[in-house]
Amino acid sequence: MKTAIIGGGAAAFFTAINTKENFPNSEVVIFEKTNKLLSKVLISGGGRCNLTNSETSISTFSKHYPRGEKQLKKLFRTFNNQDTKNWFEIRGVELVAEQDGRMFPKSNTSQTIYDFFLHESEKLGIKIKLKSGVNSIKQVGEKIILELNGQNLLFDKVIACTGGSPKLEGFNWIKNLGHKIENPVPSLFTFNIPNEKITKLMGISVPNALISIEGTKLKKSGPLLITHWGMSGPAVLKLSSFGARLLSDKKYNFNISVSWCGESNFENIKDEVQSIIMENNQKKLFNIRPFNFPKRLWSYLLERSDLSEEKPWGELGKKQLNKLVQIICNDIYSVKGKTTFKEEFVTCGGISSESINIKTMESKHIKNLYFAGEILDIDGVTGGFNFQAAWTTAFIASKLN
Repeated sequence: MKTAIIGGGAAAFFTAINTKENFPNSEVVIFEKTNKLLSKVLISGGGRCNLTNSETSISTFSKHYPRGEKQLKKLFRTFNNQDTKNWFEIRGVELVAEQDGRMFPKSNTSQTIYDFFLHESEKLGIKIKLKSGVNSIKQVGEKIILELNGQNLLFDKVIACTGGSPKLEGFNWIKNLGHKIENPVPSLFTFNIPNEKITKLMGISVPNALISIEGTKLKKSGPLLITHWGMSGPAVLKLSSFGARLLSDKKYNFNISVSWCGESNFENIKDEVQSIIMENNQKKLFNIRPFNFPKRLWSYLLERSDLSEEKPWGELGKKQLNKLVQIICNDIYSVKGKTTFKEEFVTCGGISSESINIKTMESKHIKNLYFAGEILDIDGVTGGFNFQAAWTTAFIASKLN
């Protein structure tokens, strides 16, 4: 049996290794269109390679996928994050979990994963062809012809792991075979907030903000980082991911509401602030910071509430108190544009699950053609979830059922 793997990234190598282990007598060939392999592996997680996440509940794990939650919840019964950990460790790569759940190789460098994939592929006799972009796929009987570099090559099975594409045209070769493609749009990005004083607080973060997009039900909580262009951090990235299509439709012009303390209930925050007033009647506003806000942020929030830092807590009038509470729990900003980072760049969109038998990852249109990784319309938030989707879909595709 001859099997072609299209693509030279994480999903491709995971697929190739598992295919060769499942079918030791088969010939497995990786075709990569550039002269580079495993680019995302090398830069993921700041060069440390965030392979998966240690979250123990499959149901909770699945909720980290704005697109693909339902499908992955089923697939994780076959191969989940614990299986990923075991898979790497059986083959000599130990993984460790950090406090936030992200899992990395114990060596703390992505080079370990890069070297492992290449070494394992060589050991198993997997062939790797660089500068070999596939131009077209044709079915002949039950076999598949790949046209590349002016040659027609015949294979029994083909697994496409070409990753996402920022443009719809990148999926034309799949679309032309009858597959439904969900339009790709950026999925992980930070918010640009130009001409606002808040950007002068760059570098300041709060551990648990709540951010919502005005006029929608979308809201996410988590650490929030102020940058020189606007806002970033896990809360923003999660919100951008779950709101990817909506925010694209809005052309990245929208308003956000920020609760700096992570609580959105006005009365609850008012009670908290009133208890501060009762205990610190004579003390200056600046000297007693609610919710342990960073000093520079608290100074900024007081200014935004038109309050002097020198004013005693006991002299806050009713209107002043309400305005301060409103700023703490419902601080409005206009987002105008986004910023994406190459190393974290993820697109939502790709091959619709309608075009695939999700139990096997085989195409519903072309027999013996399978898919795995980011080429699918499945994407997760940061924290190792996108790699886990790649490992899971690759593991299932490599069974060639």
